[in-house]
Amino acid sequence: MESKVASGSSIESTEQFDFDQSKGFLKFNGCHNTFGLKGTKLRTAITTTCILGFFLFGYDQGLMSGIITSDQFIAVIPAVSGGTRHATVVQGAVVSSYELGCFFGAIFVLLRGESIGRRRLMIAGASIMILGTIISVLPFRGHWAIGHFVVGRVITGVGNGLNTATIPVWQSELSKSENRGRLINLEGSSVAFGTLLAYWIDFGLSYVNNSVAWRLPIAFQAIFAFCIFFGALNLPESPRWLIARGRVAEARYILGKLDDLPPDDDAVIAEATVISDAVNRTEGAEMGLVDIFKSDKLMTRTRMLLGASGQLFQQFTGCNAAIYYSTVLFQNSIGLARRLSLILGGVFAVVYFLSSIIPFFLVDRLGRRPLYLIGTAGQAVAFVISMGCLIADTKSASKGAAFGIFLFIFFFAVGQLPLPWLYPAEVNSLKSRTLSVSISTCTNWISNFTVVMFTPIFISQSGWGCYLFFAAMNLCFLPVIYFFYPETAGRTLEEIDIIFAKAYDEGTLPYKIAQTMPKLTLQQIEEEGNRLGIWDDDFLKGNSDELIEDVKSSPEEKV
Repeated sequence: MESKVASGSSIESTEQFDFDQSKGFLKFNGCHNTFGLKGTKLRTAITTTCILGFFLFGYDQGLMSGIITSDQFIAVIPAVSGGTRHATVVQGAVVSSYELGCFFGAIFVLLRGESIGRRRLMIAGASIMILGTIISVLPFRGHWAIGHFVVGRVITGVGNGLNTATIPVWQSELSKSENRGRLINLEGSSVAFGTLLAYWIDFGLSYVNNSVAWRLPIAFQAIFAFCIFFGALNLPESPRWLIARGRVAEARYILGKLDDLPPDDDAVIAEATVISDAVNRTEGAEMGLVDIFKSDKLMTRTRMLLGASGQLFQQFTGCNAAIYYSTVLFQNSIGLARRLSLILGGVFAVVYFLSSIIPFFLVDRLGRRPLYLIGTAGQAVAFVISMGCLIADTKSASKGAAFGIFLFIFFFAVGQLPLPWLYPAEVNSLKSRTLSVSISTCTNWISNFTVVMFTPIFISQSGWGCYLFFAAMNLCFLPVIYFFYPETAGRTLEEIDIIFAKAYDEGTLPYKIAQTMPKLTLQQIEEEGNRLGIWDDDFLKGNSDELIEDVKSSPEEKV
C-alpha cells in the first residue's frame, strides 16, 4: 500500500489493514487500539495512563526521603548511616542512582525513540520498571547488598526515563489545544500525589521493626507500572507519528475515535490535512542530532534549547533538595526528632499535592508565562526566608526555616512542577519533537542526578549556604523566562511553528510574536506557512487542494 502524505511525494507503508463494511470501521494489525472506547472516554483513558506514569515518578521522589535514614534500611545497608562525609556521599549515590538510570532511559529515547514510536516505548518502560522493582526489594544483609540495591534502582530508573521522555509527547499529540495544558498539568499533580502517598506509606511502616518497612513501599510501585503496561498496550499510537510514516488511514481512524466521529468526517479530514502539512517539511529528511543544532526558519535549535533550559531550571530551583530530602532537612538541618520529621514530611507532601491542583485551573486561562514567572519568584523568596532563619541558628528561627521549605513547595507546585514537562512537547516542531523532548528530559535527569547526589554533602557542610545557592539560581532564571519563553496556551502545535517562523522572518523575539498574533484558523495556518516558506516545494506550488484529496483517499479505497 502506498499512502501519499503530500502532493508529489509519498511514504511507503507496510501497514496491513482491512475495512469491515458491516461494522463501519477499519481493523488494523498495528497501533489502532482504543480499548473499545471513543470520544471523552478514550481521552480519559489516555490521560489516566499518562497520570500513572508521572505518579510513579513522584512516588519514587518521596520514597527514599523516609527510607534512607530508617533503622530498618540501615540494618541492611549500613554504609548510609551517620552524618560523616563518607556517609553523605553514599546516601547521595544510593538515592541518585535512580536518576542516573532515568538519564540513560531518556538517552535511548533520544537515539531510537522516533523509529520505535510512543506507545511501544511506554510498554517497554513499564516492563523495565517492574524488573527493576523486583531486583530492588531482594537485597539481604551482606557485602553486596548496596550494589544489589543500586542496580535495581538504576534499572527502575531506565524504565522511568523511557516513560518520562515519551509520555508528554504522546499526551500533547493526542490532546486538544484548548485543554492540552490542563491535561498535562494533571501529570504534575500526579507527581505530587505520588510523593504524598510515598511519604505517608513510609511514615506508617516506620512502626514496623523489620525490612518490610522499606521493601513493601518499593514493591508497591510495581502495581502502577503494570497498569501503565496494560494501558499503553490497549491505547492508540500518536496520529502525528503515524502520519509521519505514511499511515494516514490509521491516523484518521484514531482522530475519529478521539472525537467520536467517522474517519471520513470533514473535521477529521481537516485535522489530518493540517498534520500532513506539518509532515511535509520532514518527509525524506529524518532529523538527526547534528541537524537539531542547526539554525533554520523554524528556529529548531532555539526551540530545543528552550525546552531543555526549562528542565535545567526546574532542577536547579532546588526542588529535589526539598522533595527527596525534606525529612533529612527537617531532621539534620533544622534539628527535629525523626518521628516529627516524618510527620512534617507527610504534611509537606500534602501541601505539595494540594498546591499542584491550582495550575490545573490557571495554566490555560492565565497562561504558561505568568505561572513560570510567579512560581520562580516565589521560590527565590522562600529560600531566602529559610536561609535567613538558619543563619540565626535558634530554635524559634528553625520554625521559620521550615515555613520557608513549605512556602517553596507551594510556589514550585504552581509553576515549575508541571510547566517544564508541558513546554518542550509544545514548543518544539513535529520535525524535532521526539529528539528535542528527549534532550530536555536527558537534561532534567542529569541535572536531577547532580542535585540529588550533592545535596546531602552540601547540607552537611553548609546548611544555609545550600538555600543561598538555590535562591540565587531562581533569581537568575527570571529574566531568561521573561525574554525568551513565548506563550503557547491555546495554540495548536502548528500555530506554534508559525510563531517561531515569523520571529525568524521578522528578526524579533518569539514572545513578542506570541503576544500580538491572533489565533489562526486551519486555512490561515496553511496560508502563513506558504508565506513564510516553511512547507516543502510541492506545497509552495499551490497544491493544497491536491493534498486534501490525498488525505481523503488514503483509507480503505486505496487498499
